[in-house]
Amino acid sequence: MIAAVAVFSFMDMTLKILAAHYPPMQVAVLRGAASLPFTLLPVLLSGRVRDLRPHRWRMHLLRGALTVVVLGGFIYAVKVLSLANAYSVFLSAPLIVAALSVPLLKERLPWRNWLAILVGLGGVLTMLRPEVSGLASLGALAALVGATAYALSAVAVRVLTRTDTTVSVVFWTIALMTVFATVLAVPEWVPIAAPHWKWLLALGLFAAVGQYLLTEAFRSAPPSVVSPFEYTALLWGIGIDRVVWHVLPSARVLFGGGIVIASGLYLVWHERLAARGDNTHDSTCRDRHNGRPNKRDSP
Repeated sequence: MIAAVAVFSFMDMTLKILAAHYPPMQVAVLRGAASLPFTLLPVLLSGRVRDLRPHRWRMHLLRGALTVVVLGGFIYAVKVLSLANAYSVFLSAPLIVAALSVPLLKERLPWRNWLAILVGLGGVLTMLRPEVSGLASLGALAALVGATAYALSAVAVRVLTRTDTTVSVVFWTIALMTVFATVLAVPEWVPIAAPHWKWLLALGLFAAVGQYLLTEAFRSAPPSVVSPFEYTALLWGIGIDRVVWHVLPSARVLFGGGIVIASGLYLVWHERLAARGDNTHDSTCRDRHNGRPNKRDSP
């Protein structure tokens, strides 16, 4: 997971470089177009074309549209902000996912989780406080809009994966996003300069490697173990900003980002405890049903 986050951070660095020369929607198109060959090729080579079949077209269309908002907001954010500043706001997405799961998925959250969400969003407001530069504030708001769209997309994934394969969800999300973003990008399309083709190749390669590492991470360990390492993105962002652009985030951004990360880690920790409790309860019930003593019942 640490390696996956590192690779995605370098992919975001590439997005920031391209965003200095092209409109955000065009960069989103380039992101999708560069990723599609790397996404489709393993499926074709393994003969798993049937796995691409979509079952819920409306949900795929919705997620494709949401991904346009995610990438558009994030790319604009990294265009006008440092990577670390954009990450600090965007890392509020897990908190928003938890909050949206209640009305959209009918899940229940303990009051402590709601408190953690409110504290985390307070950290976001700390980072969104207007600065001297109005552009920076717009960039932070764009990151928040992208994070909200990402949270809605994550909720949609939880519904989609009930009927569709992971390969289908990934492929159609990227493909539909690319089509939708192209429609929006055409009026302001800028011809791609020859020196930038190498960045497009790097973009696709980073996306493919990052997705592979991410998949292996969640295949090898439970989400509650893997997810906290996603917050290492802020450290990668600070490092890349320092080396490439010679900037560092302000103390206020670090403070607000720390609040967001602490709140997110609490939610992950609480979810892990709840999962342990459910497993212990199920094990106890099975043991008693089978007539075997459970370890907790023995002296």
